[in-house]
Amino acid sequence: MRYGPTALAILLAGCGPSAERFSGGAGTVFDVSENAFGFPLATLEPSRREAFFAGNSLFRANWVIAPASAAGRDGLGPLFNAASCSACHFKDGRGRAPEPGEPFVGLLLRIGARDGAPHPVYGDQIQTHAVPGVPPEAVPAVSYEDVPGRYGDGTPYSLRRPVYRLERPGYGPLEEDGLRVSPRLAPAVIGMGLLEAIPERRILERADPGDADGDGISGRPNRATDLRTGRSALGRFGWKAGRPTVEEQVAAAFQGDMGVTSPLFPRENHTSAQRAPAGLPSGGEPEIDGEKLGFVTLYVRLLAVPGRRAPDDPRVRRGRRHFEAACASCHTPRWETGDVPGFPELSRQTIFPYTDLLLHDMGRDLEDGRPEFEAEGREWRTPPLWGIGLADRVGGGRASYLHDGRARTPAEAILWHGGEGASAREYFRALPASEREALLAFLRDL
Repeated sequence: MRYGPTALAILLAGCGPSAERFSGGAGTVFDVSENAFGFPLATLEPSRREAFFAGNSLFRANWVIAPASAAGRDGLGPLFNAASCSACHFKDGRGRAPEPGEPFVGLLLRIGARDGAPHPVYGDQIQTHAVPGVPPEAVPAVSYEDVPGRYGDGTPYSLRRPVYRLERPGYGPLEEDGLRVSPRLAPAVIGMGLLEAIPERRILERADPGDADGDGISGRPNRATDLRTGRSALGRFGWKAGRPTVEEQVAAAFQGDMGVTSPLFPRENHTSAQRAPAGLPSGGEPEIDGEKLGFVTLYVRLLAVPGRRAPDDPRVRRGRRHFEAACASCHTPRWETGDVPGFPELSRQTIFPYTDLLLHDMGRDLEDGRPEFEAEGREWRTPPLWGIGLADRVGGGRASYLHDGRARTPAEAILWHGGEGASAREYFRALPASEREALLAFLRDL
């Protein structure tokens, strides 16, 4: 079931802007520093503090090449993108897109064929680093094409379209016809346990794959195999909602991004066609054991969401009304979490993540042409917006937006919306400057 603008206004009127001050429920934290994303839920059970900070330590630790004296933290590579989780998720926030000539940090490139099959030699992700004696897979580079435009009042703007190149391939030809390259920016990792706690049936109630209500919005769920149960499950995490649980998202990143195997992903990330990385010393089987993986998962699951700063500010309230009119059909403001056995911090919370966790056609300009489970090339999961107003501060003053970081500001991100998001883009583009600024002030308050 979807809500039209009127129904949404009624629904939101029941909570009001002040209620949204607690974006992440009772566990919301109120910190506006560069460390705003790094706190546990304010309601964290005292008995879990030690495990939370053990996970924090593992999240920030640099993994090293095996064998090493750092027992339990060796096994990096042989192919990898980063040596630690925090290298991409700086201060638990998002990565940022490189400028031309800069190395890729916090932005990786997935690859594959039109049908989603991995490359027969390079697999499904370009690893840009390798241990000594092993060639990296490639050196990615980016340039940007200028895309000019104008708002409805004639004010000019300029967007940038990324163009990627894969230079110095380490294992033979790579630029083949049909190769699809899908850039993925590291997202902020706050509030993931709360998103996981939203009952599946409530998310599916909002799906409208055939656009039966004719509002032009046809969100649909992605489904993937839950590696714990072996059953099909609702995808919630990742830019295309390809992972159903926080644990699986964490374990997939250890394997794909760091070359660290785990109980869920026991195989190294290189293919059998890549001989150089094969047979090198391992950090164990697996390289991160179930207990340590559990610590990192717990850490990510219980990271708090920062609260709103000025939801009752008149300009923010005005911007909220514009958001409700144009954006809230996909960026669903309010959810209730269900019961999470053993986790009262996550259970029965009223939260404001501003996502429906569903896939939407975002148009040709954002298409990557690479399917992922049931997600097609033009489809992306609605990203949560909580914390977006602090992204720039946490990211050191240079935050990037959208799945590939092409947008330098939230305004640019809106202007790139196409497909089901085209009406929201046009609504924003047609606003007078003062009202555009009001909508952006609302986003800065999230």
